[in-house]
Amino acid sequence: MSNPFFSRSTAFKAGGQAPGTAPAQTPNGYPTMPGYQAGQYGQPAAGYGQQYGQSANPYGNQYGQQTAGYGQVTPEQMAGLEAQYQAPSATNADMRRMTYDDVIIRTAGMFAVILATGALSWSLVTNEATRGLGVMAMFAGAIGSLVLGLVNSFKREPSPALILAYATFEGLLLGSFSGVMEALYEGIVVQAVLATLATFGAMLAAYSYGGFRVQGRFRRVVVVATFGYMIFSLINFFLMVTGLTTGAWGLRSLTIMGIPLGVPLGILAVILASFFLAIDFESIGNGVRNGLPQRYAWAGAFGLVVTLVWLYVEFLRLLSYFRD
Repeated sequence: MSNPFFSRSTAFKAGGQAPGTAPAQTPNGYPTMPGYQAGQYGQPAAGYGQQYGQSANPYGNQYGQQTAGYGQVTPEQMAGLEAQYQAPSATNADMRRMTYDDVIIRTAGMFAVILATGALSWSLVTNEATRGLGVMAMFAGAIGSLVLGLVNSFKREPSPALILAYATFEGLLLGSFSGVMEALYEGIVVQAVLATLATFGAMLAAYSYGGFRVQGRFRRVVVVATFGYMIFSLINFFLMVTGLTTGAWGLRSLTIMGIPLGVPLGILAVILASFFLAIDFESIGNGVRNGLPQRYAWAGAFGLVVTLVWLYVEFLRLLSYFRD
């Protein structure tokens, strides 16, 4: 499931803002300056006017004589003002605000960590002498990625160290799991990776050029269905670990009219994960438009990686049914 931080925090919603930061626009629709607070300006003006209007100014003559000096502008000052006026507007990157490039770079960094630790666990589980260590790495990765995934999802602000630690454990899990699946079904990992990339590209094109959005009641249905699927997956994992089911995939191995239950469930999971990609794109876009601080790019990268990993695992499992 994607990062719940997107749905819980107003920072990644349209018109939202990060905790402790000023809103992106004033009530009249103008862009705000650093340190702006709603309702702070405009109200005290009358108070200052009354204060100085009622009190006598002992320096009135002095200031009156100097007003002409303040009105004069030198050619150097005029040239500086013209240069500032003609200069390009400051971008999000100039103001250390979150940009799409920031999210892309951090997403690539997370995948680099996943690939590095994944290559290590893959080599351990596929080598007969170190297979036991590979299995231990897979279970350690499953527990660590689950715990850190929940911690990162519900943190008030993103933590780069915890997000990279999640990527480390996720790599241990995916590397061992992929190594086992590749040993059973040769070529299945490449197929799952290509299917994941194709789905990601299709959803990105649909979101960017086709205007595809997951909103309103449709979005609530997707979230509820995903939550139900997550509960089923946890129950099934518990049954598999405790040995209460005999199938290789637990309850998913049950057949209905000769078709394993995992096939329709896998197709449903792929569809849900694809919809969550569109939700992630929209949340990241809202974060960029809201001018969030640059550190929130880690939250965007984390949510995107979680969805892509989920999609890859579902493709890997779904393809195994067709191989059988």
